Amino acid sequence: MSTLVAEALAIHIHFDDETMWVDLADGRQLGVPLAYFPRLLRATPAQRGQFIISGGGSGLHWDELDEDISVPALLMGIGDRARSAA
Repeated sequence: MSTLVAEALAIHIHFDDETMWVDLADGRQLGVPLAYFPRLLRATPAQRGQFIISGGGSGLHWDELDEDISVPALLMGIGDRARSAA
């Protein structure tokens, strides 16, 4: 038996006041709370808009914010691993 698993690839992202929305190449849309990523939460809308989709869609990068996010990790519910446990 064979199971086909396609890698989730981002094609676009946008934001509202509380959520980052990631549009995937397979038609799905993923909503992720900005609270998962404090740098994005504290950023201005203009700073959030200065992203690069890297790795053919497998990564999201904000140079000015020094933020890198893995799209596959988002699907697993993994937020910012740099957050303190406090």
